[in-house]
Amino acid sequence: MLPIHEQFYTFQGEGAHAGRAAYFIRTFGCPVHCPWCDSAGTWHPDYIPAKIERIAVDSLVAEVASTKAEFVVVTGGEPAIHNLAPLVDALHGIGRAVHLETSGAFVIKGDFDWITLSPKRWKWPLAENIAQADEFKIIVDRDGAIAEYAEVIGDTAQPVWLHPEWSQHGDAATLDAITKWVKTHGAPYRAGWQMHKHYAADLKDARSAPPAPLGGDLNKGF
Repeated sequence: MLPIHEQFYTFQGEGAHAGRAAYFIRTFGCPVHCPWCDSAGTWHPDYIPAKIERIAVDSLVAEVASTKAEFVVVTGGEPAIHNLAPLVDALHGIGRAVHLETSGAFVIKGDFDWITLSPKRWKWPLAENIAQADEFKIIVDRDGAIAEYAEVIGDTAQPVWLHPEWSQHGDAATLDAITKWVKTHGAPYRAGWQMHKHYAADLKDARSAPPAPLGGDLNKGF
């Protein structure tokens, strides 16, 4: 049984697998507490739903099996605070690849096919998780953020996506900082975007929780 905030069928809107059909499983709970979190319903007392379901692995796998999802994305909150190995094994059993989206701050339990690590300054990632990441996602939320996180990640051959924090996705200075960094440094840095938000793709599945605007602006979509 896992505490599940939401599960829904959509497409991956970010990173190397953007545009591919994906089933998202968002676990409940997160000790990292980013002040601009776009899934604040997984941890923030102002937005936690009245009831959190604990769902059996078999039930989650059955939902995935009913779709054409090419892979499953396990995210949060911070999914790595849970033992995800039984879920990963069961999803592999029906022939589905399993991706993890994590801050990297906790030991990862489960044999994932792809790991997206998004470091957060409130709780730095473990070195072992940095070493096994397939891609990185830096959230550019303030001046100097790219250099700060680049130092933590260190030298890597894996893609490092630079995403504007969503409340700043129209801010010229933030976008210019990303553009300049990519042009100055080249690989492995890439400009990133949350494509699914423009499509409102996640919200097409009624099981997707409504946005919880932690510290943000409803008009900006977070």
